Amino acid sequence: MFDFLESGQYDVLGAFWVTVQLTLYSAVGSLIWGVLLAGMRVSPVPLMRAFGTGYVNTVRNIPLTLLILGCALGLYQTLGITLAGDGSKEINFRLAILGLIAYTGTFVCEALRSGINTVPVGQAEAARALGLSFFQVLRLIVLPQAFRAVVGPLANVLIALTKNTTVAATIGVAEAALLMKEMLENETQALFAVFAVFAFGFVVLTLPTGLLLGWVAKRVAVKR
Repeated sequence: MFDFLESGQYDVLGAFWVTVQLTLYSAVGSLIWGVLLAGMRVSPVPLMRAFGTGYVNTVRNIPLTLLILGCALGLYQTLGITLAGDGSKEINFRLAILGLIAYTGTFVCEALRSGINTVPVGQAEAARALGLSFFQVLRLIVLPQAFRAVVGPLANVLIALTKNTTVAATIGVAEAALLMKEMLENETQALFAVFAVFAFGFVVLTLPTGLLLGWVAKRVAVKR
């Protein structure tokens, strides 16, 4: 049933390695962008709040496929933006990461904002009374507690991001979903086996992540 894996024609491990790279790079970028958006959404500056709110409410309601296609067609083919990539494969890989960051950052922002709302207002007011600026209060007082409160939700965002990397196949990024499509076309006699291989691969990627971050969430939870 799994003879196609022994033929050497398909690099399954290589395809999943691309998926892992997409996930890791996008996760780091989404965390940074999500923190910035969360800071904007709770900022005392009206313009920053308006931008953060408008961006989050707009981008998270755009289909991810449309967003990644927009990066490929709009940024690369129309504007010629390559993100310092050399070949088309590398350019599409980087554009896919950009699209995933732009989309996933909105969910990171909302998770963090819910964590920020769990921090007692009195702590921020006391810090401001001591002379700390808004950004110092956010960085030193609020965000450390907010992160501890939302490890679980952020784990769900990371798992969703891992599965969302399959959308990168729409612009030709050679990750697991693109290889699965090729194998389904070529190995019509072993459709169930192909599905089983890739389903198992994604379970291996996501299940340990959920279990580990679930344990971390319990360990660092803020006792109130």
